[in-house]
Amino acid sequence: MMPGMRGVNPRQMKQAMKRMGITTDEIEGVEEVIIRTRNKEYVIKDAAVTVMDMQGQRTFQVIGEAVVSDRASTPSAKASEPQLPEEDIELVMGQTGSTREQAVKALKESAGQPAEAILKIMSA
Repeated sequence: MMPGMRGVNPRQMKQAMKRMGITTDEIEGVEEVIIRTRNKEYVIKDAAVTVMDMQGQRTFQVIGEAVVSDRASTPSAKASEPQLPEEDIELVMGQTGSTREQAVKALKESAGQPAEAILKIMSA
């Protein structure tokens, strides 16, 4: 509840919000909400989520108990590592005659740039 709004009838509050163009809806069936920061991951299971739409701006309110863990220790931290397209791996292998492992290593070292990976393998 907002400060200074003590004793306000919920129905009156809803009508006032409607007059101001504010709508709220609860999202049904939410299983979990995950918030990832650079270093931490917040997982909120069985969360209650409310969406407030005010003049085209959407705000999400999440209510529940969060389990906080370090990102380095979560399996999803590895999943956030960029995936290399199969076409790029095959291109590097085809142009250099290298093994799949060599092509993947070169692509990772060259930030996923096939041309740089090819040059890297050819100059080695």
